[in-house]
Amino acid sequence: MEGFEEDIESVLYIAREISVYKIPPLRVNEGHRANDWGDLANPLWKGRLRIVETKKNATLKFEDSQTGEVFAQAEYDPLKPSVEAVLDSSRYFVVRVEDAGKKAYIGMGFAERTDSFDFNVALQDYTKRCKAALNPPSPTSETPSPHVPSGPKRDYSLKEGQTFSISIPGKSRKHGTSTSLLSSGSTVSGSSGGIPLLPPPPSGRQK
Repeated sequence: MEGFEEDIESVLYIAREISVYKIPPLRVNEGHRANDWGDLANPLWKGRLRIVETKKNATLKFEDSQTGEVFAQAEYDPLKPSVEAVLDSSRYFVVRVEDAGKKAYIGMGFAERTDSFDFNVALQDYTKRCKAALNPPSPTSETPSPHVPSGPKRDYSLKEGQTFSISIPGKSRKHGTSTSLLSSGSTVSGSSGGIPLLPPPPSGRQK
């Protein structure tokens, strides 16, 4: 059953037509440029490109558009990417392919910029998922919010029969008495010396 799961392939991306070029060696301290590859209208090979994901990895497969025969392939490792963008175009890339332990670098070009954009997005999504799987969030690593006070919770609720009092500036009061908000039988009225009621906020409509 495990071997069956490893054989399941998921296609992350398909380009119906791409071009492959033979490229010159990379100059020291310089990046690749598609302009150095010669006549871009005369590629070494044309076909389709598929990015296929399995349980183990993802692979770029250069295949014949009609027969599906593999021309070349390159495993994609997010930690050691086998794809590099050129400096002078958004449609061309350099890919490191491997065959029987031997490595080679080929140029790859897309006919449309939208194809190269989708290609980049597919690789970026795969890279994010791989890095998330390598570094899963730990439930114990969550830090408490700085807005939540630490320590045991305190009970500030009033117990049955308890009241609290406030003093109102400008109001004279008798010695040893206070205005109770929660005492039983208390009334709030202007005539009894209680807290005066504030007028309601003005309405948005002016009559």
